[in-house]
Amino acid sequence: QVQLVESGGGSVQAGASLRLSCAASGRTDGIYTMGWFRQAPGKEREFVAAVSWTGGSTKYADSVKVRFTVSRDEGKNTVYLQMNNLKPEDTAVYFCAADKLYTDFEVRGPDYWGQGTQVTVSS
Repeated sequence: QVQLVESGGGSVQAGASLRLSCAASGRTDGIYTMGWFRQAPGKEREFVAAVSWTGGSTKYADSVKVRFTVSRDEGKNTVYLQMNNLKPEDTAVYFCAADKLYTDFEVRGPDYWGQGTQVTVSS
């Protein structure tokens, strides 16, 4: 089993920045990809960004591509999401996710999920 614990959410004004962190523990040797999804009130969960554990390949949702950066620290088994120029439409619960595959990570539904951290952006 893999455990994922997110941190770094909060309430900010539009235009501000936040950095989310997600630490993985347990049987992490089988993890190849870690990333982020989000779910806004009344909406379905959507993919945000992902990074491959070896090589550091990344992919993003179009809505965040210019403003968000996903990265990882292999030594700490931690993935980060740097969010800049936040907008009210970024308000959501952000979930960390991990999977053994990179291909179609954004559509298959990863094997492991964190509990989520709230991000609220006011105008």
